[in-house]
Amino acid sequence: MHDRIRITDTAEGQDRVLTDEALAFLLALHDRFEPTRQQLLQIRRKRRAAFADGDSPRFLESTRRIREDGSWRVAPPAPGLEDRRVEITGPIERKMTINALNSGAKVWLADCEDASSPLWRNVIASQVNLQDAIRDRIAFTSPEGKRYRVTAETTPTIVVRPRGWHLDEHRILVDGTPISGALVDFGLHVFHNADELIARGRGPYFYLPKLESHIEARLWNEVFVVAQHLLVIPQGTIRATVLIETITAAFEMEEILFELREHSAGLNAGRWDYLFSMIKAFRLRGPAFVLPDRSQLTMTAPFMRAYTEQLVRACHRRGAHAIGGMAAFVPSARDPEATGRALAAVAADKAREAADGFDGSWVAHPGLVATCSEAFDAVLRERPHQLERAREDVPVDGDALIDLSTTRGEITDGGLRSNIEIGIRYMEAWLRGHGAVAIHSLMEDAATAEISRSQVWQWIHNESSTSDGRTITRERCESIVDELAAGFDLAEGNRFREAIALFREIALEETYPAFLTLAGTERYLGDGVERPTTGSIPAQDAPEDAPARLAA
Repeated sequence: MHDRIRITDTAEGQDRVLTDEALAFLLALHDRFEPTRQQLLQIRRKRRAAFADGDSPRFLESTRRIREDGSWRVAPPAPGLEDRRVEITGPIERKMTINALNSGAKVWLADCEDASSPLWRNVIASQVNLQDAIRDRIAFTSPEGKRYRVTAETTPTIVVRPRGWHLDEHRILVDGTPISGALVDFGLHVFHNADELIARGRGPYFYLPKLESHIEARLWNEVFVVAQHLLVIPQGTIRATVLIETITAAFEMEEILFELREHSAGLNAGRWDYLFSMIKAFRLRGPAFVLPDRSQLTMTAPFMRAYTEQLVRACHRRGAHAIGGMAAFVPSARDPEATGRALAAVAADKAREAADGFDGSWVAHPGLVATCSEAFDAVLRERPHQLERAREDVPVDGDALIDLSTTRGEITDGGLRSNIEIGIRYMEAWLRGHGAVAIHSLMEDAATAEISRSQVWQWIHNESSTSDGRTITRERCESIVDELAAGFDLAEGNRFREAIALFREIALEETYPAFLTLAGTERYLGDGVERPTTGSIPAQDAPEDAPARLAA
């Protein structure tokens, strides 16, 4: 191990993943890119402060020439990424990896981010399972003796989603400082698997989450160039699809494609994180920016329609795939009637995306693959995509992206209670190491939990009322938390007490943490030692305070 690197935890498979050569590769990436990463995170904080003080995102004048130059295109689709009509997502747990590979989807999004809890054992196991899946040697036997193996003749193309730029890996310290979680997830995968993937006719492909600007995409592109140089693989072999899941990125979609040109594989409409970003950006801007119950926020809302249609336009104008949003329903054989209604809703959602020009879409469960595929088959037929649909009929309209006033719906007592319950239940599972959790027949991940807790915070601070006329106050929410807590089984082994304390901090306090994953990791998962459940939110979240506190 390199003298400058210290590993503060252990997990099964660690020696296989954290070899001296792999650590040297991570160290090279860290030394080259960590200063820039920190600068970009500071820009994020300043930008959010400006939004809190009344500024709004807008198309950049400095990049107008990129948007107006109609001549440039991204690279042609890479091997295995030509046809992406249905993509399945999920954590890189061993059983779920096998289920994804057997699902019949065209692409598997192997998720190190929102669908994965960053326990050290998960970080290492994800890399072990990727190595085994790529080399056709993955199998699993459950504690009950049930055996799982890959039986599909054709398996999905693997696309890995590393953590976002904002997340540190506290168990790998360089000169005493945590390394970037994004570079750990990316670096270990590309170091161990790039050659094998290329030999099998594919390549190291990635989904890039939480980008807030084209400058952040530029940093990723520089990482790709350096990594390919160090590993002696051809430039352009690495490909990346960017999730447009922040309001600022929605104003820089073409610029993001431009920065990643030879490494670009398109854009994805990350609908749940996008809603979270909208709430976070405008949470202090008054009633005009307050949204109704999460369950009422469909993709037919005018601001969401503007976002998705402008995404398709940006992608197809530049020869890039446009991938639609997540279908999070979890089918159940025990309730065929409810499952039938939900599948019909999923089919309608995917048919709308295909008709709008998307080239594929996401599902969270193997039981939804056929439904999604049928919707896109009806439009694509034998074609692998519909890049020829330029969607020049769609206006590039910045005002439409941030006009929430036309969103129909109301805030209900049931919606408030649902947000609080989902927030607590998800974080309890997350603290135990589960990043994708089925709650009330929906697959919840960090993005949907972020919506839930952010809406509660915004409703309190805007003195919003539920449809029965009652004001949403902290005291009312505390009462609901207490009611729910009385019904939770606080048995040894679960983490409801910690989850309740964490929910109170991130949803009911004056300070608004930028990400629940940051707050939760700092408090409980940073170095394997639990933090106290009282006190201030971690320092890096301080810039998300109200404007007066930001000025201070």
